[in-house]
Amino acid sequence: MIDFAPAVRFALLLIRPGMLVASAPVFGAAFAPVRVRIGLSILLAVALLPSVEVPAMLPPVALALAVARELAIGLALGMAVRALIAGAEFAGHLTGTQIGLSYGSIVDPINGVRNNVIAGLYGNLALLVVFAIDGHHALVRTMSASYASMPIGEGHIDPSLARSVVAMLGLVFVLGVRLALPVMAALLIVELALGLVSRAAPAINLFVVATPVRLVVGLLVLASVLALAPGLVARFSGTALTMGARTAAAFR
Repeated sequence: MIDFAPAVRFALLLIRPGMLVASAPVFGAAFAPVRVRIGLSILLAVALLPSVEVPAMLPPVALALAVARELAIGLALGMAVRALIAGAEFAGHLTGTQIGLSYGSIVDPINGVRNNVIAGLYGNLALLVVFAIDGHHALVRTMSASYASMPIGEGHIDPSLARSVVAMLGLVFVLGVRLALPVMAALLIVELALGLVSRAAPAINLFVVATPVRLVVGLLVLASVLALAPGLVARFSGTALTMGARTAAAFR
């Protein structure tokens, strides 16, 4: 008779790193080929095999709970980096909306595009910063350390989960607003100046004049503050990983 216990135990160990690879943008998430994600998940599981204790065969109900718990922990860790990237993209959405570059994506529902160039720029920049500061290594180390405090098996959901999720969502808005604030402040001054001009000279076609002025000023301010974005993203990366670990710890 074939003993499937070793295969089941390895599959159980594979769930947490597999979910991390599937959800974290630094490992490709949904954009990486399926074979690459499967191979990376297996490599991480093999690397963890000597140091992680996997329980013996569990009853069906306990096994299902353990699988759900492993999925939740891996997702919580992966969402930490995703929140960081989402915060940078949110800053791009705010900036693009203020400048006017997101106008096409708002009024053109045919192709379903809800992104703009600046949001993609900020998102890719944040992703490069995570790689530059070895954030992907820190994420793997956090996952490896999580087995000491949250071993494989049954657990419970701590009431702190709701607070951790709210804090992670708050990180998206805080990072996004801080990245977009210089452009938003500059364009607010531009809007006030254009309002005064329209009052002083009502004959001026403000719609024709305001769009290029807003675009030029916004791009100039964006170019001047873009160099500060990597430092801000790097400063928030440690906070994001801490929040991800705190969210995962709610499934002790």
